[in-house]
Amino acid sequence: MTDDHAVPYPHFQVNCKIYPGTGGDEGLEFARTVERVQAETDATFVFTPQLPDLRRIATETDLAVTTPVVDGADPGRGIGKILPETIRAAGALGAVINHAEARDTLSAIERKIQRCTDVGMDSIVCVDSIEMGRAVAAFDPDSLVFEKPADISTDRAITQTHPERVREFVRTIDDVNPRTAVLVGGGISTVDDVRRAFEQGADATGAASAISLADDPEARLRSIAEAFANR
Repeated sequence: MTDDHAVPYPHFQVNCKIYPGTGGDEGLEFARTVERVQAETDATFVFTPQLPDLRRIATETDLAVTTPVVDGADPGRGIGKILPETIRAAGALGAVINHAEARDTLSAIERKIQRCTDVGMDSIVCVDSIEMGRAVAAFDPDSLVFEKPADISTDRAITQTHPERVREFVRTIDDVNPRTAVLVGGGISTVDDVRRAFEQGADATGAASAISLADDPEARLRSIAEAFANR
């Protein structure tokens, strides 16, 4: 991975999705909790809010913010489309593409990567296999998120169940496109999961439900921050 990314590395991504307590005023308070932990620890967090909250959180916190959705459209006709230019102007440093809960075609992925590049915003593309990672890496994304869809919202982190697959994925992407960063997701929930991700060669990792639905999100974040110490 090179250092020409808008999103900082290494990091832990906190993804709100549409979980209760992560939108509106509650979403801002959630982001401020993440911001506080970042300020008081060695960890770097990237925050992916619900879309209507993006500008507010990018403006009212010091967190690096990414968008959960973007379209490959050009300015002009297209009601309901989400322009990369508008998202970038709102403060997003990157865009999540092809999440397991919002799949894209390969041609749409390639188009979205290019449009993100056009506006200086990182493309963060989710893939579910080494083979797909190899194919998408040829489009020059800024980051690939490697996760098994069945692991999402579980405690079956791939760093625990299939560490050899993570290492192979990292090696493959490094061979195909060394500029592309690797993020490991799906089932990540503990400091050990995060530590293993870094040990296995990942540049970043992250979670959604493991943080937003935790009994004490701040305590969970502080625990995960321990994986960044002495890196």
